[in-house]
Amino acid sequence: MKKNIGKVIFSIIIVAAVFLGLSSLVITKENEYKVIRQFGKINHVQTEAGVSFKIPFLQTEATLPKCILVYDLSPSDVITQDKKTMITDSYVLWQITDPIKFAQTLNSSITNAEGRINTVVYNSIKNIISSLPQEEVISGRDGGLSEAIMENVGNKFQQYGLEVVAVETKQLDLPNDNKEAVYERMISERGNIAATYTAEGAAEAQKIRNTTDKEVSILISEANKQSEILKAEGEAEYMKILSEAYKEESRSDFYSFVRSLDALKESMKGNNKKIILDKDSPIAQIFYGGN
Repeated sequence: MKKNIGKVIFSIIIVAAVFLGLSSLVITKENEYKVIRQFGKINHVQTEAGVSFKIPFLQTEATLPKCILVYDLSPSDVITQDKKTMITDSYVLWQITDPIKFAQTLNSSITNAEGRINTVVYNSIKNIISSLPQEEVISGRDGGLSEAIMENVGNKFQQYGLEVVAVETKQLDLPNDNKEAVYERMISERGNIAATYTAEGAAEAQKIRNTTDKEVSILISEANKQSEILKAEGEAEYMKILSEAYKEESRSDFYSFVRSLDALKESMKGNNKKIILDKDSPIAQIFYGGN
């Protein structure tokens, strides 16, 4: 009987030892923190992956995620600087950077953290969009808007031991009732800008054509002037040569004779070969022999 009682007690001791041993083990994974509390207060935080120990019954453990988390904000209406309503649908990438602060300020609650993120990020989105006209909001949806929102968020979450890694916009759209009107207005504005550029280009082209035509006219005028000068100089030189050639009386008479024959030849063109001359004309003198 005593042996049986001894075996039972020994078994109980073994089971208790195994239970206490297992209760003292703390297994930390790569993507998590282990927060160890003693009498409700944080004793230490296990940040490295591996096996550690805690005091059974006196100390408790809580797990916090070490990886980047995603929080999806609810779609909401925002008003632009020019009083236009838009619908924004965004999500936030965030992570715990200081598990002790996180545990102390937010009671180790992911839900509490998401509540703070929702408030701060939504206010930042609203502040940024309300400072921009609708056209700039639409044009900045591919990157510039997210950067502005992140800058507005700043370091507001440091006090909670967490960090917002990025704020991304899934959808930034117009309400269905005024979407078509806004698009038509934007198309009209783009058309006006294009028409302005076209008119400016046409005016510049006309200006270039007028300048070119003026330069061409000046060049032609100068060329004609030079041509007339050269022609006059040529005729003067021609007359000078003739004058030198016929300045002797015998040559002068011969020149007059040749010129008279040329004049007579020109007068007798056509079918009518008759010509009536005054006896005192230079041509008649050819036939009268100068008498």
